Amino acid sequence: MKKKIEILAPAKDLIQGIAAINSGADAVYIGAPQFGARSNATNSIEDVGELVKYAHLFYAQVFVVINTILYDNELETCRKMIWDLYDIGVDALIIQDMAILEMDLPPIILHASTQANNRDADKIKFLKEAGMKRVVLARELNLHQIKEISEASDVELEFFVTGALCVSFSGNCYMSVANGERSANRGSCAQNCRLPYNLIDGNGDTLIKNSHLLSIKDFDVTDQIPNLIEAGICSFKIEGRLKDIVYVKNNVSFLRQKLDSFLEANSHKYTKASSGSCTYTFDSALNRTFNRGYTDYFVNERHQSIGSWESPKSKGQYIGKLIQTVGNSYEIENGDLLNNGDGLCFINDNNEADGIYVNRAENGFVYPNVLKEIKNGTFIYRNNDAAFIKIVEREDSAVRKISTTLLLSEIENGFELTATDEDENESSISLIHPKEQTKNNESIEENFKINLAKTGFTPYKIDEITIEFSGNWFLPISKINEMRRTVLEQLTEIRLANYHREEQPIVKTSHPYPEEKLDFMYNVANKSARKFYERHGVTEIEKAFELQWDPGKSRVMTTKYCIKYELEKCPKYHKDTLGVKVKEPLVLKQGELEYKLKFNCKPCEMEIWEKDAEFEIEED
Repeated sequence: MKKKIEILAPAKDLIQGIAAINSGADAVYIGAPQFGARSNATNSIEDVGELVKYAHLFYAQVFVVINTILYDNELETCRKMIWDLYDIGVDALIIQDMAILEMDLPPIILHASTQANNRDADKIKFLKEAGMKRVVLARELNLHQIKEISEASDVELEFFVTGALCVSFSGNCYMSVANGERSANRGSCAQNCRLPYNLIDGNGDTLIKNSHLLSIKDFDVTDQIPNLIEAGICSFKIEGRLKDIVYVKNNVSFLRQKLDSFLEANSHKYTKASSGSCTYTFDSALNRTFNRGYTDYFVNERHQSIGSWESPKSKGQYIGKLIQTVGNSYEIENGDLLNNGDGLCFINDNNEADGIYVNRAENGFVYPNVLKEIKNGTFIYRNNDAAFIKIVEREDSAVRKISTTLLLSEIENGFELTATDEDENESSISLIHPKEQTKNNESIEENFKINLAKTGFTPYKIDEITIEFSGNWFLPISKINEMRRTVLEQLTEIRLANYHREEQPIVKTSHPYPEEKLDFMYNVANKSARKFYERHGVTEIEKAFELQWDPGKSRVMTTKYCIKYELEKCPKYHKDTLGVKVKEPLVLKQGELEYKLKFNCKPCEMEIWEKDAEFEIEED
């Protein structure tokens, strides 16, 4: 049996969810009214239900994100909401809090969110045995680790493929709650990691001023799709439930075309996970919508700088260097690519991201809204592609159709039209009508075919039309059109009726958890989650950070990203060019915010602590 490979797209709302499906997504993930890790991307049960109906028509799936940690007084509200989601046909829930496994639930499929920090093969095997059908892997993993996890358990593996990167291990960032009581684990990340900081060494000297030292580039491992599939990934996830519709359509269409090329070349082993094929009126490219520049992060081990220190905002598409300023205009390499209304980005003399809008683009010269002093040779990027946005925003810029064949034949007392789609669903409609020969007994078969092929705004395209008549029968075109409309409407009902939603009862298990003691990073915030871990052999459970942090003294982040590596001061990777060691502890300072950095070189991780914390500095 061929393995299905899935593209999973973000949906901020119903409209973007439909756009993602039309652009080629095999599944979408969307927030419900509550308990999603993006509190600004919630949706009503009714809207989620509409998306489910639309997605299922293409045999695509809808996953609902319930990946915050829950408090005791929220458990019953969450349970009732899950039943509502099950009743409207949702395919799976993406969860973080193990309390959900303690609830009286319908037999709905569960996926373990990346917020559960899924990095360890033993833990992932445990989650599979506890009832998770799929695990969303941590983005810090490399190909070897992914393969090791895949070989340890037959759980489905999902991995991010494009989009923004959280600098922290997912689920283990507490900067927001420590500095303003806005918890990222409760859907309200304040994005402190995207702020500018000064870097100060142990002598009190400022090494770097006003740089976005925790901001990292965006993720792109689309060129690693074959390797990731070989390692065990079955679902490729696009980040971006807060992004706009142009970003969603651009990313989905780019990935759809990339994956389809792979599937076509490997059709003996793999197949796409939903129905239909797409046509586009635009040429997708990841850098034409929001991005901070791209990195493959750690998929191929640590090998390059991944910081986006100049700015946390969109960098966009590289256009060329500034040749010169001429009067009230700029001459730019490849300036003929630019259009009126474009937004341009560049790094100014203060090493900060700056920008202008193009009032007029003409003959390679750009006339900006504000003439700024820019050095010749400065790299110019386009982070607002006006013409591209205008095309992609059109509803018909991405169209998805299900392949269908039609057979028009005669029956004893009239005619019959049968539609068969690519999934072998079949719909038939009969027309009682006398058999009358055409004038001069001439065939009007071509006229029939022309009208039968007119599918308009339906989700179908007609690949083949067969007419089986024993004579040159006449039928009014109005009857042909009526039969076509009815048979396709009926086919839609049949497709939806034949859609199979997989189900799995939740069974309480008691196999041993890989750890006996859990610290605050396991995010246990309610009695039910505590009960779950205790039943699986855990003897000590610390409360979630949100319930017990020690102001000023807490560890607020653990990350694979390393500022010493970015500075080329890593004793492991840069020992031959290390030069003068920096005096530790290094401190990040931004206004009243102040953090100490601790470097754990053995696991190759960096910890971020509040200013009053005390810890030993590891010797190189």
